[in-house]
Amino acid sequence: MKNIFTAIILLCCATTWLRGQQEEHYTQFMYYKLGFNPAAAGSDVAPNVTALVRNQWVGIDGAPQTQLISLNTGLVNNRVGLGVSVLRQTIGVTENYTADAAYAYRVPLGRGILSMGLQGSVRLMRINFSQLQGTQPIGTDGAIPGDLQSRYVPNFGAGIYFHRGNDVYFGIAVPRILQSNIDLADSPDLISREARHFFAMGGVTLKAGDNVDIQPQLLLKYVTGAPFDTHVNVNMIFNEKFMTGVSYRIGGAKNSGLGESLSLLLGIELSEQITFGLSYDATLTELRKYNSGSFEGVLRYFFAGKPGSTQGGADTPSPKRDSKFY
Repeated sequence: MKNIFTAIILLCCATTWLRGQQEEHYTQFMYYKLGFNPAAAGSDVAPNVTALVRNQWVGIDGAPQTQLISLNTGLVNNRVGLGVSVLRQTIGVTENYTADAAYAYRVPLGRGILSMGLQGSVRLMRINFSQLQGTQPIGTDGAIPGDLQSRYVPNFGAGIYFHRGNDVYFGIAVPRILQSNIDLADSPDLISREARHFFAMGGVTLKAGDNVDIQPQLLLKYVTGAPFDTHVNVNMIFNEKFMTGVSYRIGGAKNSGLGESLSLLLGIELSEQITFGLSYDATLTELRKYNSGSFEGVLRYFFAGKPGSTQGGADTPSPKRDSKFY
């Protein structure tokens, strides 16, 4: 009976996701701004490669899982930013592969940098219906295909992003503007399409002591037909090498009113080039009865070079603000 209830709950969540929020969720979004705004390309303290792995709702069979790798760098004295990402996401028998390429043009604005970015992407969507399990043979239902079906979905997006060294950042973006057809079967009737996601993010770094910085950060998500989603995060950085923080994400079921999740984040700068972060999400919705929470790990490698150095110095971080926890 428990497995039946779990399947029903997961199906309801997946249905809501398909109707509204289709993009991946990351607790450590501050380390992967490129995934929410193409104009963030080239804005990190140094060129870097980021790898991220997320297992959501551990303990539920077929729950969402994501793996990605991303390159973010500045060129031409950081007047141009380039970013490339490749990610894989699975939920149930659905598997998506997405490749993104972002270009940002960066201009000085006051003491900071204003970036205008464009993004091109292509997504391979696959559903392996042969992996479905039912109380009766799947083949008896002619409406369910018996094999693997797939579709390529191209798209493009745009964004605006401003940051002042490591002290302040904010931006808005629509990474995928086209509402493309994502039906896998050939049919004259349109059943489903990509939803247009709007993202806004911002954060500041505040000095709380000689060796302590505080980072409040916010990520807002909006999709027509889905509840408004807000992710609130506060991190504390010690000696520019250790980080701990908490996050809260609204949403979830209306009955509980507790929100979707409460998260704990930990990070460490292993060397001048390597940073590691780990997060755990405690589920606050009814799903908490059926899973052990969500885990996410991120590893970032920063290439050699003086962090934050750019022509004109507009990107140069303030003294003792070279931390890579951004």
